[in-house]
Amino acid sequence: KVLAENDQLRKEADDLGPRVELDYWKKKLSKFYYLMEQLKSPDVKAVLGVLTAAKSKLLKKWRALDIRITDAANEAKDNVNYLYSLEKYYDPLYNSDPVSMLDAIPGLINAIKMIQSISQYYNTSEKISSLFVKVGAQ
Repeated sequence: KVLAENDQLRKEADDLGPRVELDYWKKKLSKFYYLMEQLKSPDVKAVLGVLTAAKSKLLKKWRALDIRITDAANEAKDNVNYLYSLEKYYDPLYNSDPVSMLDAIPGLINAIKMIQSISQYYNTSEKISSLFVKVGAQ
């Protein structure tokens, strides 16, 4: 269910700021880390042991789900780290008047460009565009 939700297209209001993006990825990270902890539990390991001993065909599906969960957790962690690095640049958008926030805009744009060029997961035009819309809305 969590993986299905992860694959769905996000629908958000157009007037949300960049903090919403960070909150979204933090919640996602929390969900997937919880799932990963559950997968490491003794009960799950016991079931996997039984499936392995029985040479069950379900093991292949299990491994595929485990890989998807791990990848989603890695994506969320990576995105949270990059979005945290933007926080110092977008805070003036929340805490300043329009004239004062102008000084923060070049640094924010450069930081977003850096994320787009080096991030393994956040470098899609869809995610970067969404972030720019949130920055513009704020």
